[in-house]
Amino acid sequence: MRATGVILAGTRPGGDPLARAHGIDLKPLIPVAGMPMVRRPVTALLASDLVGRVVVLTQRPERIKSALPRSKRLSIKQSRDTIAATLEDLCFDPKTEWPLLVTTADHALLDPDMIEDFLTLGQDADIAIGVVERRNLVYRLPQAERTWVRFRGGAYTGANLFLLAGPRVVSALELWRSVEQHRKKSRMLFSALGPLAYLSALLRLRTIDQTAGRTGRKLGLKIKAVELADPLAAVDVDKQADLLLAEAILEGRE
Repeated sequence: MRATGVILAGTRPGGDPLARAHGIDLKPLIPVAGMPMVRRPVTALLASDLVGRVVVLTQRPERIKSALPRSKRLSIKQSRDTIAATLEDLCFDPKTEWPLLVTTADHALLDPDMIEDFLTLGQDADIAIGVVERRNLVYRLPQAERTWVRFRGGAYTGANLFLLAGPRVVSALELWRSVEQHRKKSRMLFSALGPLAYLSALLRLRTIDQTAGRTGRKLGLKIKAVELADPLAAVDVDKQADLLLAEAILEGRE
């Protein structure tokens, strides 16, 4: 399977606190180990044999362009104000080349091995969502702070990797739009999926696979949670502590 890579490089309404702390107007331009943040996941996608075209979506294309590598496979497009609305536009665009591998500009540690792991395991789903299990990350990085959602059998955090198989996923994007303002609040998310899913999450009655399967059936889709082997897939750059951690890991890697 060869996917189109999509980088979400937008900015929050009112700006980003980390960007302001660094005196920069856009978070994707914050330097991470000497390289603009957004350039790192773009470079990883371009280096993967499983990724064809790469599209960067941002409200400020003219500002982002200078931070990106030059490649005939790379393009920049104007994004909308929210992630869900931006992805819905792609779903309805007849020129979109499916499937879409979606990630974020702050995924500074993304590498081709993570991409291959995710695409290989998620290729049979309508929507695949990358996750990392808590014990795996804590063993590697005990100092890392993440938001965990608990299920029967383990606690998981997102890896900012999503695979969208085709235009039929628009029903899930409509749900995403309805809870987007509450994306850090897991109770709001589960309640949007229905009272049984909400209760099951609270009581930890289901595994993450069972929950993903039930949610998919509700939407008429096959949704799969893909647990990634490399726990560093869960590290994004959202706070100053994340930035320092990512830079330390990159310095050791490079």
